[in-house]
Amino acid sequence: MPRNLILSGGVAHDFPATSAALAGVLAEIGVESEITEDVAGALAEPPRAGLVTVNAFRWRMDGDDFADERDRWRFETPDSVRQALLAHLAGGGGLLAVHTASLCFDDWPEWAGILGGAWRWGESYHPPIGPARVRLGAGHPVVDGLDGFEVTDFEVTDFEVTDFEVIDEVYSDLDVLPDVKPLAYSDDQPLLWARTVAGGRVVYDALGHDTRSYENPVRRTLLRRAARWLLGD
Repeated sequence: MPRNLILSGGVAHDFPATSAALAGVLAEIGVESEITEDVAGALAEPPRAGLVTVNAFRWRMDGDDFADERDRWRFETPDSVRQALLAHLAGGGGLLAVHTASLCFDDWPEWAGILGGAWRWGESYHPPIGPARVRLGAGHPVVDGLDGFEVTDFEVTDFEVTDFEVIDEVYSDLDVLPDVKPLAYSDDQPLLWARTVAGGRVVYDALGHDTRSYENPVRRTLLRRAARWLLGD
């Protein structure tokens, strides 16, 4: 059974709930997940799991925001974590980064290069959470040939899914690297991409603020497809 290490925890989000929801989605394809908030401990050495997922909001917290949470959640990325993630990728491992992963590890410049983009304080933003229309791209196994169906009183009709609506935040004006080829957008904002980095595979999915996002059937399918691709299926 493939194993997945979910790095969780942080402020302003219900990470216990979303990490559990994500683990449930991947369990549907036989992936067994371990969830931990001990990022440094879990990555003291290269993980044994074939997949590492970052569903966390762990950064230096140098600004004035969240001052009352700083003692618990402030995180400076130790060299052991950096080396463990690089070794994981070099060994052909997969990395799934969701939502606030683009704000993590802000003292490690190479992290943005691994993900393919980053949140930039003072530039990036998101509108209030609400219904968001997501348009799918093409040219990658994560999104190609995504089938759906609808049932009417008269017939069942198969169709190819090209867009869907989800209750979520739309991360906007992320600093996305020029070589990234987005696989999904909301308006003109890229929300999903996949790439090969340092010998491994990486998927970034900007969605996932709360469990409503994980209840959406199309997004659940995309997450399962991403995990399969990341694990080499």
